[in-house]
Amino acid sequence: MTLSESPLLPDQRRERLLADLRAHGTLRVSEIARALGVTTVTVRRDIAQLADEGVIERVHGGIRLPRGADAPPAAVAVEDQGRPAAADEADRPAVGMVVPSLDYYWPEIVRGARDAAPDAGVRIVLRGSSYDDIADVRRQTTWLMENAGVQGLLIAPPTVGDEAAALVAWLAGLDIPVVFVERTATVGPYLEHVESVSTDHAFGASLAVRHLAAQGHRRVGFLASASSPHTPAVRRGWRQTAEDIGLDLAGTPELISPDHRDPRWGDEIDRGIDAWTATGTTALLAHSDREAISLVARCEERGVRVPGDLAVVAFDDEVAGLANPALSAIRPAKYPIGQTAMQLLSQRLLDPDRPVHRVLVSPQLIVRDSSGARG
Repeated sequence: MTLSESPLLPDQRRERLLADLRAHGTLRVSEIARALGVTTVTVRRDIAQLADEGVIERVHGGIRLPRGADAPPAAVAVEDQGRPAAADEADRPAVGMVVPSLDYYWPEIVRGARDAAPDAGVRIVLRGSSYDDIADVRRQTTWLMENAGVQGLLIAPPTVGDEAAALVAWLAGLDIPVVFVERTATVGPYLEHVESVSTDHAFGASLAVRHLAAQGHRRVGFLASASSPHTPAVRRGWRQTAEDIGLDLAGTPELISPDHRDPRWGDEIDRGIDAWTATGTTALLAHSDREAISLVARCEERGVRVPGDLAVVAFDDEVAGLANPALSAIRPAKYPIGQTAMQLLSQRLLDPDRPVHRVLVSPQLIVRDSSGARG
């Protein structure tokens, strides 16, 4: 592809792109941007228009002539072998991804985003951070922009508190597109939403409560970790659904516990078990799997039968099925969350002026042994 010597008007740019495409059969987005002296965002806009007009086809990381068009023999041979006309992964534009955990909950989300990246013509550069280290989230993001040259960002930042609000405002003000993953936030004096995709955690809690009520339980308690950013939404769904369907909430204990690894965990969970037993609470929604499994183990030590005395539904379904008894659980659609986040970012790269999207993805209820019928 020949290097443009002066800025081209949009129509001229697209004509040049088509001429070179007819000469080569396939082109990569990075090649086009470099040759025309424009950004990949500009190139993707041109590609979107030409694809809508049916004169090109998009492939992983690039474009080709439509099948049956006058393509050079070499290009047809590549297509017939079923290989995309994209560059090697290392040549694709980079998108940053910052997640708070690399070993629990998040690996499946990362896989979803990674598998969607080729269709978006990009590659992922992954960085791990933490759930509450605001300075580290900013540091990891800065590294991605300065060292990896990322053109977009998928991120799950802290969102609670004044320092987190400042971080969210900083992220929203970056000159690259940003999509929040499993987080929602607003910025500015008019509380405008940041683009996001997240699990409908309140709906998941509602599924659990309605399932337990259908099993005959009239008093459904609540246990959740104080460290989880999703606890407020899960609690809201639990409480609202219990009210809506007429369950007994007056005096029903709820426990917001320290992390299950915290030295205070044992005393706190004993206090909860005592309260649930004393109030006739026969079922419990526990967020997350780790808290639920630790709870069931403590119940076993104390002679409280699950599900005979206390039915349990966990939230996350990372390892709930491996417990004894196997725990019923709410399963967020983690892989589709990652896919959808990448798709949102890709669409934003193609059209920076599109309306902000906030996507809520419904989780599923997986019924196992721990939530049997009362009595």
